[in-house]
Amino acid sequence: MNNWKDLIDSAVRFRHEMHKNPELPWEEFDTANRIQQQLSSMGIDWHSCATTGTVARLAKGASGKHVALRADIDALPIDEAVDESWASQRPGCMHACGHDGHSAALIATAAWLKQHESELPGPVTLLFQPAEEGGHGARQMIDDGALEGVDEIYGWHNWPAIPLGEALCPDGAVMAGNGTFKIAVRGQGGHASQPEACRDPILAAAAITMALQQIISRRLSAKQTAVVSVTSIDGKSGDTIIPQNVAISGSIRVTEISTRDTIGEWISEIAASTASAYGVEAETQLLPRYNPTVNHPRQAEQLRSAIATEFGEDWPCKTLNAPVMASEDFSYYLEEIPGAFALIGTHTEDGFREPCHSPHYRFNDALIPSVVRVFSKIVGAPEPPR
Repeated sequence: MNNWKDLIDSAVRFRHEMHKNPELPWEEFDTANRIQQQLSSMGIDWHSCATTGTVARLAKGASGKHVALRADIDALPIDEAVDESWASQRPGCMHACGHDGHSAALIATAAWLKQHESELPGPVTLLFQPAEEGGHGARQMIDDGALEGVDEIYGWHNWPAIPLGEALCPDGAVMAGNGTFKIAVRGQGGHASQPEACRDPILAAAAITMALQQIISRRLSAKQTAVVSVTSIDGKSGDTIIPQNVAISGSIRVTEISTRDTIGEWISEIAASTASAYGVEAETQLLPRYNPTVNHPRQAEQLRSAIATEFGEDWPCKTLNAPVMASEDFSYYLEEIPGAFALIGTHTEDGFREPCHSPHYRFNDALIPSVVRVFSKIVGAPEPPR
């Protein structure tokens, strides 16, 4: 496939097929098969990693710096609300974060680099990683040897809040760390006509939810950055029944790990004391997820240079400051070896503004050739056509 337009058209078709057939974290068997078939058709050596992941390598014998490029491949448990010919054909599952686009861009990069393999100054590893959405897929890829011999790693994420042609790639933290919490509220259920004979966990859960809002506004310093969001209250019951139990769950976002630990302690304290005031009990479970994604300065500068070559000197994002409060398991790679991660804008005047994780989200296919050019510059390959 020597024609640049054909290469990009093929990658877009691959993206659409992947979008129609999304798979949840650690279930990406069909997706892995599609990726591996593409790599085999190009004559690129690959091997499976972390069950549903794939590692491909080019220019193995080259003597220069060994660079890894990463894409994530998993989808989300969301019913798609986009009316497109390539919309998800699997109910309850959707590529609502653009991982299909990330994978398609890396497939296109693989095709371009294979055409110029003899010109690569150093080895290139391509990582197609499963289970980014809370499944710690990057950690498992590392444990299975995906970074063996790699000197640096680079990745990116499409970001609808940023205009097409702009990006965010700072030295230091680009994305926040996160954690989740679950609060089990246990009361005494009974008849809705006799609340005095019950200990109502619904009322206590509502009070706990409101009390948790004090953490950011009253207990955390204004100089610290964090988000605490209650995302679910599950107390389903009959119309005339006060339930026995209610489950509360939510998310913590922080820029410093110590802050996450402190907020977790406050959540447990607030839940227990508020529950006691309502005559019920509350037990909190804290689940740390990902650490902040922290760019290494030299590699961040290299990535910024490649982005500037693609988008021009006006590329820096003007509307967002780093770090954004979303999280990424690319943080695992950056804790192991030097590298950098960028958020690349997607929205245009007429669309692609729907946020990630929305049932209305759409990936902008115009990003695919741009990312191939950025990755090609990073690894020292010839620049693709414009």
